[in-house]
Formats: sequence, C-alpha cells, structure tokens
Amino acid sequence: MRAFRLISMCLLTNVTLSLPAMLAQADEGMWPLNRFPTKTFQDRHAFAPTAAWLDHVRLASVRFNSGGSGSFVARTGLVMTNHHVGTDCIQKLSQAGKDLIGNGFLANTSTEELRCPDLELNVLQEMRDVTAEIQAAIPKGLSPAATNAAQKAALSQVEKACTEKTHDRCDVVTLYDGGLFDLYRYRKFTDVRLVFAPEGQIAFFGGDIDNFTFPRFDYDMALFRVYDQGKPWVTDHFLTWNPEGGRDGDLVVTSGHPGSTARLMTVAEMKTLRDVVYPGRIAELDRIHAALVDYAQRSPEADRQQKAIRHGVDNARKALGGYLKALTDDAQLQQRAQKELSSDKNADFKSNREAIDKTQPTLRHLWPRLRLLEQTTMNSKLLGIARHLLRMRAELSRPEGERLREYRSSNLASVELALYSPAPVYLELEEALLTEALQRLALTLGAEDPLTVQVLAGLTPQARAKALVKGCTLADVSERKRLAADGKALDSSADSLLALARILDGPARAARKQLEDEVEGPVKAGHSALARAAFAAQGQAEAPDATFTLRLSVGKVAGYTEENGAKMAAWTTYGGLFARSDKAHNELPWQLPPRWLKARDLLDMSVPFNAASTNDIIGGNSGSPIVDRDGKLVGLIFDGNIQSLSGQFWYDGSRNRAIWVHAKGLIQALRKVYGAEALAKELLGN
Repeated sequence: MRAFRLISMCLLTNVTLSLPAMLAQADEGMWPLNRFPTKTFQDRHAFAPTAAWLDHVRLASVRFNSGGSGSFVARTGLVMTNHHVGTDCIQKLSQAGKDLIGNGFLANTSTEELRCPDLELNVLQEMRDVTAEIQAAIPKGLSPAATNAAQKAALSQVEKACTEKTHDRCDVVTLYDGGLFDLYRYRKFTDVRLVFAPEGQIAFFGGDIDNFTFPRFDYDMALFRVYDQGKPWVTDHFLTWNPEGGRDGDLVVTSGHPGSTARLMTVAEMKTLRDVVYPGRIAELDRIHAALVDYAQRSPEADRQQKAIRHGVDNARKALGGYLKALTDDAQLQQRAQKELSSDKNADFKSNREAIDKTQPTLRHLWPRLRLLEQTTMNSKLLGIARHLLRMRAELSRPEGERLREYRSSNLASVELALYSPAPVYLELEEALLTEALQRLALTLGAEDPLTVQVLAGLTPQARAKALVKGCTLADVSERKRLAADGKALDSSADSLLALARILDGPARAARKQLEDEVEGPVKAGHSALARAAFAAQGQAEAPDATFTLRLSVGKVAGYTEENGAKMAAWTTYGGLFARSDKAHNELPWQLPPRWLKARDLLDMSVPFNAASTNDIIGGNSGSPIVDRDGKLVGLIFDGNIQSLSGQFWYDGSRNRAIWVHAKGLIQALRKVYGAEALAKELLGN
C-alpha cells in the first residue's frame, strides 16, 4: 500500500482497546515476530515457522525510516522496495535536466550507484519484553497525566541505556497502548545507494484513478544497496528468489512495517476520526493539492519539483477517503457499540471505557489547532528545519525523561541526519506551499486571532510567505550546522523562519501539552487497563495495532468477488498491461514508457504481473516482501485494493486484498525491458 503513513497522527490513531471476546477472523492480524501465534497458524494453514525461519526473515527485513518496508535480496547488501517508497531519495537525487523520477535510473557498475542524501534503513536485531521494567518505574497512585509523563520518561531511560551500550537504534514499542512494552534494537544504515528505479509512469501505471484498485498493472519496484565503511554490506540473511512466484491458493507471508491501525478503538474514538480528524485532513490535502497543481503550471521544472510531493498528497487523500467511508458503515459501528454495551456489564470495563470516551469532546475541540501548529510545519521544509534547531537546543538542556520524545538520545542521530541533509530545497515551491498554509492558518484560527495577526505581520499570506522565504538562510547546510553549534548565534539570528518558529513554538507546545494531559493520559490509562483485563480473560488472542514495527501477516493467493458480483482473478499478466494501455490509446495515465513499447515483442504476455492475496496489510507495508512457506520471495507488496482501506478498523477476508508485483514479472522486465541482466542474475543467485 502506497507510502501513506499516519505516523504523524500517532497521538490520535495508535490508541487501542482490547474488547473482550472480540476474536480475529480468518487471516486477520499483523503479528510481532516474538509474539507470533504459531499454534493458530498451524491449525489454520499447517504453517508453523521455526525459530530459525523467523530469525532469518527478521534479519532479511528492512525498515525505510522515511516510511515503508523492504528486504535484502542478495548477499551484497541489495535491498528491494517499492519505487514509491524510494521516491523521496530518487527525487532528492534528481535535478533540472536529470529527472530520475520521470526517466528512471540504472547503475551498470557500483561506481554509478548514487548515495541517498538522508535515507536511514533499520534492521531489527533483537526484541525484548520490558513491560515489568517500565511498569516498575511508574509510581502508583499518579493521575493519568502524571502517569503518562512518567511512562514516557521510563521509555526514554530504557532506550538511552540500550543505545549507550550497543550504539544501535533502540526504541521501546508500546503494544496494546500500555498493556505490553517491547524493546526493539535496530542496526542502522545511513550509507544507502540507488541501484535501479523504473520510470515513474510504469511504477504508478494508471495514476490516481487506478490507485487502491484491482486489477492492477504497476511495476512498483526499486533497488538500493547498503554500504558499511564504504563497502557493500555483506549478509547471510537475504531472501532467495522463487522465480515462479506465488500460485493461486498458495500460502504466502508478508514481513513488513505497517504504520498504524485503529481496530481496537472505542466507538466514540472512531466517531471523532469520522467527524473531525479525517474531514479536516482531507480538506487540508485538497488545498495542498490545488496549490501544487497551480505551481506545476509555471514550468516543466516546477512540475518536476512538485510531482513527488503531489503523488504522496493524492495517495493520502484517497486513503483517508477510504478510511472515512469505512466509518460511515453504520452497521459496523452499531455492531461494535453493541459489543461495548455487552461488555459494560463488567463495571471495570465500563468505567475505563467511559473515561476514554469523556476525553473525546476535548480532542474534537483541540484537534484543528493541534494539527495546524504542532503536527505540521506549515508545509515548509525550511520551517521544519528552523523548529528542529530551536527545539533541539531547548530539549537537550533538559533531563532525558523530560524531553519531547523525538529528542530522546536514542533518536537524535536520526533527527540530525534529516536536519543536515544536503537534499535540494526549492525556494519557489517553499513559497507556494507556505502561502497555502498561511491562508489555512487564517481560516482555522480566524483573521483577528492574535496569533494570526502576529504571524502575518500585516501582510497578505502570499506577501508574508514571499518575505519569509526571502529572509531565510537555512537552505545552506553549513548555516544550519553553525547555528546548531552556537547557541548565542541561534538566539541572535535574524533568520525569518527562525523568527516564525519562535512565534509558533509556545502555542504549539501548549496544544501538545493539553493533548497529552487531557486526552492522551486518560486514554492510555483506560486502554492499558482494558488490555490487561483482556489478557487475563483470553490471552493475546488479537494482534496489537500496528506501530510501524516489524510484523508478519499470513494469507493465501486469492482473487475475490466485487460487491457487484464481478469476479477478480488472483493475478494480472503482461498481456493485460498492454491491453489496458491499448484501450486508452496509450494516453495518460495509462501511457507506457518508450522502452516498454520497444520491448513489447520480446515479452511473454502470459507472465504474471500483479497479484492479490488475503494478507492483512496497511500503509507502511509498502515494499514488504511476500514469501512462501520456505521463506523464498514470491512477490513485492505495493498496495491494497479499495476494500482494504477499511482494514484501518476491521478486516474482511472475503474482499480485503494485498496487491503485489509478482516475482516472475519482476525478473522479466529487468531482463527484457531494462537489459539489467547482471542485476537479474544477482537476484536469482546465478
């Protein structure tokens, strides 16, 4: 599923509720590898992976910290993911006259591989239950707000100790919103180089019209290579290739990093998403889309600069629209409401659920301001840099446990990698997007609001954006480093966006503090109590909600029947790809790149191209490998069908489908379209 993540909304959507007797259906569940329910899948599919199988798949799986998944597919550090997961790097490596998104890229030798300016890959080395350690660090009898603060402090201390001992990235993963805590230790790679990317048009064939649909015909693949100390990283844990790929009815497993789900929320929380959060996000994205379309009209170079951003915006619009549609299913919400009423016969359950639900009016009122001031940086990369510079100085002066979570010791290197990235900054694009954000600020807060008046400084949004970008020096990486190293220089700097960041920081922190104390604290307390009660009653019968950490999902290659009765086969073919293009007279968005048209007679039209399976996935799974029982790679996840979007809240195995590029189709194009025989042999191990 496209690289749309709700990580930025984690305060709103990672809250979970374990409803008693709410059992998973069919192949539902994104399972942590150290908590994989082997007996369940032994009974269901005669599939019982050994510890060695799980370790191998874990060490072959890769997290793209920019949002997405991948896997090692050759011994010499070769990593496969989706083109759209790699787009952030590919776009940053592009420039005027060198459009790698539009034209694609192939490194014929290692010296031609291009280093990504700020990409971080994580490989999970260890998982350890630290629940008792975290809970022991939290004094009894605290208020929910104080408990929440104490819990965050405990998480940071455990992470810091792990990072100082191992020099790895260490994150405490909160499962069931406080029911369990696991410490994840990652090996981190930051020397990552682009090896191959197809043209964006074939990677996203059908464009937004075909996005989240099936049948599909996307060659959504890219290859990178991990380096360590200047040499390709050599690993024994890579996925060998099944050149025939998956067949109809085969058991298949995906190993990836789903971003967030909200399946265990209360009905009241879901209604807040339905009534406030999702409509607000969609309206925001609609405005950004319009600003990007307008900017693209300025010149071909302007169009190139904005294209990757707009792709992400349009994908997010469609995904959120699907989530919103799911929450208009009154029958599903009513069914969940009835389960809550039934569970309310237990007084403890009722009191905890009511405590959660009482927070929702506050969240509804707070969310627009919170979203505008704290969860975004006015669409501006430069404003984001300015805020990091200010906050890093302030937060690093505080004890570890009192810092904002993003500035904990274990995460600082990742923050600095992005902060000092040499990736290009397009000033005219910054100005266009900042103009839209300032217009939205005036609409959200009101033109007479004191903060609006202070931010606009007597100018129109367009004039103010122009002045802010003109007066900013932070596009220069050396200037960022100078200011970060010299507190006096930072304090005295007249940089315009640093000045704006100072204006916004107090109100943004206040909104965040209110959320943490009045919403997040009580919600976490309620959910963790419900989780512990559910564990006592039925064990860990349900998978925890997604947390952008490594999960396994088990399913089968399978087609499905649409609501209108139309039958969807389990896969499409190369022949179907060309037929789709021919029907559209090879016009956008079904236009094939020239090298694909040239290779037409060389291709076997019966070879599978895209495929569908019942694997339970969500945004963040983009780039996940699909493997068979033996752990051999049979495909590459890139999307879900439209019915999969309701999987944010509930799983319907009859129609929810993961969509992936078939292994056989991946190899055929490398060889016959791109002439990348050396890469094909590296992947196949011959």
